[in-house]
Amino acid sequence: MITIEKKSIQEQPSKTELESYVTFLHTNLEEYGDKKEDIEKALNYALAKDNKPGGFILIAKSETSKILGITVILDTLMEQFIPEHILVYIATDSNQRGKGIGRKLMQEAIQETKGSIALHVEPQNPAKILYEKLGFENKYLEMRLTK
Repeated sequence: MITIEKKSIQEQPSKTELESYVTFLHTNLEEYGDKKEDIEKALNYALAKDNKPGGFILIAKSETSKILGITVILDTLMEQFIPEHILVYIATDSNQRGKGIGRKLMQEAIQETKGSIALHVEPQNPAKILYEKLGFENKYLEMRLTK
């Protein structure tokens, strides 16, 4: 049995929990991941720290409270011209993939949000198929200028 916990400005995780989320995401995002400090920044944004708009973190856990998956949704405070939410991270335990955990997290994230959700996915990422099955469409080619 999988349970999903929600952490947000109203339900803050402990420092130890937050550290375990960072480590889990850093490990299980594999080649699609970021540095630990960047993951921590996204989690703090979702928790509305430092005057950020907030969002939420969903944590899928086993019966023994082992983390099986995490997704991080950020609020943009925009409407219509920019999606109201951005899915920044979603990862499942590398030993638990293919068991529906990612789908369950995505469905819960869709249910928890009001408005549109954007996400970025690499073309070769196998999760792209799940996103398409859940109704996500490829609307734009993303381009970035990094300074």
